[in-house]
Formats: sequence, structure tokens, C-alpha cells
Amino acid sequence: MKIIDRYILKSLVGPFLLSFVTIVFVLVMQFLAGFSDRFLGKGIGIADVAELVMLESAWMVVYAVPMAVLVAVIMTYGAMTNNSEITVLRASGHSLFRLSVPVLLAAAVLTVLVERFNNVALPGANYRAKTLMADIVRAKPSFGLTENAFSSFIDGYSIFVRKTDDVSGQMSDVRLYDLTRPGYRTMVSAEKGRVGFSPDNRFLVMTLFNGEIHEIQVPGNTQYRTMGFERHRLVFESSGFGFSRSFQGRMRGSVREMSSAELLEAAGELKQVTVAAVSPSLLPEPERQRLAAARKQYNTYMTQYYKKYALPVACFVFALAGVPLGVLARRGGFGAGAGLSLLFFVLYWSMIMAGEKLAERGLLDPATAIWSADVVIALAAFLMILRLNGSVAGSSR
Repeated sequence: MKIIDRYILKSLVGPFLLSFVTIVFVLVMQFLAGFSDRFLGKGIGIADVAELVMLESAWMVVYAVPMAVLVAVIMTYGAMTNNSEITVLRASGHSLFRLSVPVLLAAAVLTVLVERFNNVALPGANYRAKTLMADIVRAKPSFGLTENAFSSFIDGYSIFVRKTDDVSGQMSDVRLYDLTRPGYRTMVSAEKGRVGFSPDNRFLVMTLFNGEIHEIQVPGNTQYRTMGFERHRLVFESSGFGFSRSFQGRMRGSVREMSSAELLEAAGELKQVTVAAVSPSLLPEPERQRLAAARKQYNTYMTQYYKKYALPVACFVFALAGVPLGVLARRGGFGAGAGLSLLFFVLYWSMIMAGEKLAERGLLDPATAIWSADVVIALAAFLMILRLNGSVAGSSR
């Protein structure tokens, strides 16, 4: 490795570590800001809160590393341009492509490490976070409910509560939306209620008082019925909050708790269901709805599968983009680097989210939807380097 390569890599270390710690700190503070009202005054131990924050911060690493790479590369090459080092090196016959080699090699190593973290460590951390949250909910049933907001700590249900009592588990002004029945949407409203667990802790029991049940058939809204009640009890399995059954009947975690191999396996099972089916026009209405749900779930699994690799590859893509952006930024230090990085990362993340929605709706192939963001940023970076390399070459003659 040449001296210039070691010099560039050494210059990257400080900005990368500073950027990484800053980004993770901001994300952790954002997480705490959203959940502090649920922790404070709930009798939750400091050790449990610290463990939950540590586990929840695992997913932040996957997003913080690519952005930290972009900030560090912009700062490093911006400083080298400002100090005329890029000009001297170009005059010595080094192209911008050659000067990009050390950061691209480092980014390739980070890509592999983030991919391993994303597929090995992150699913386990997400599972342990879900388990810890379930333990807290069992100890404090109302913890999973947020006042004046919709809560979905039970899969398939969205629950709105105006006010809760953390000690007694009493609730007031309750709205519960049941999305678990294919072909129907059910809304339950009640003046008050309470939530707790059965004596053996096997079931979560929600008892509602003085309310109504509204049920409508979808799509088409062809059937609608309503009924009133003085007392209505809902019972949920307390073990494995957040788990849902696959079409083959075995328990699976949410997509956040699955590795790429598990996602691919689950998608394969769903694909067999949809391929084996006859034409939808010949199927009865419930079967068409089941197949539509299977296709949507298949798209979800495949979208998350490709994200497992596309996000780590963003380390390499952002390193490539950081070189021309650093040359263009010149002055400004951390502020300019952070600003340009945020702009590019917002663009990248917007493309990822838009592609994810299109893929889940079946409007775009999951691979195309997810990988297009990396391809677009990489292509833009390559064209910027090509243009700057030509302009610098022209100015040095």
C-alpha cells in the first residue's frame, strides 16, 4: 500500500468515528424522546430500560455506518481539496478514480461487516428486544398502550385509548380495530375497560364496558352490522407477542427478527401457495382474498430480503459518492460534510421507502424496487467523478 493510501485511510478514521457516534446518539435520543413518557413513572427498572435501549440501538448501526462513511469521505476529500493536496496529486498523475481506491477498499470491508451484522446479530437483537418488551408488558399490561395514540403491540390489532391507569390497568374511551379477519374489518368502541393477564399468564384479557361493535365486509362494503354491549371480553395469547402464523401453520417472527435465509425460505413457501393455485377468476371470494394476502406477504418478505444486502452495499456506494462531493464541498468541514450527507441519505432513503411500498403492492419487482436506489446513487457518483476528473485534468494542463 502506498503512502498516499495510508494517509487517506488514516484521515478517514477520526471523521468516521465522530460521525458514527454522533448519528447513533441522535437516533438514540430520538428513540428515548418517543418512549420516555412510557418509561417514566411506570415502575420500570433502570437496568431494563438500558437493556432495551441497547437492543433497540442495534438497527441504528445499519443506518449509521453508511451515513458515517459518507460524512467521513466528504470531510476527508474536502480537506484535501482545500489544502491543495488533490491538485498536487492530480498534477503528479493520480486520477480521482485512483485516489478513490483506498476508501472503496475500506468501504468494501465495512459492507461485509454490516451485512454480517444485519443477518446475524440484528435479528437476534430485535427478537430479544421484542421479548423484553413483552416481559415488561406482562408485568405492566398498560405499558403497551400509549394515551391518545394508536398502539399495535398485539399483531393485527390497533388500539386507541384516551387515558390509562398504570396501577389498576383501567382504560377510558377505548377504540379497537381488528384487522385479523380476511374480508372483514371490525371496530370496537367502549366507554371504559381494563386490561390484565389470566392467573396463569397464558392470556392477555381485555374487558370492555358499555360500547358497540361495528363490522363491515371488504372489499365492496357489501355487508355492515352493528351491535351494542354492556360487557365484552377479548382474549389474546400472551406468549410470543408479535408472532404470526405462516401459511404452513408454523410460528414465525416478524420480518425484523428474520435473517435473509429465513426470509427467502418464508417467501418460497408463499410462492408455492400462489403458483399452485388456479386462476383467481375461478376461485371463491375468500380464497381470492387469501391468495392476495399471500402475494402481498411474499412481496414483503422479498423486499426485506433485498434490503438485507442493499443497505450494507450503501457503504460502498456512499464512499464512491463522497469523493466527488468532498471535492465539490472544499470548505466547511463537518458541517458541510454532514449537510451534503444528510441530503444524499434522505434522497437514498426516500427511494428505498418508495420502492418498498411499490414492491409490497405488487407494482414493482422487489429486486428492482430496492436495488434501484444503490444503482442510481452509484451511477450519479461515477458520473460526478468522471466529470471532475476531466475538469481537474484540464485545469492542470
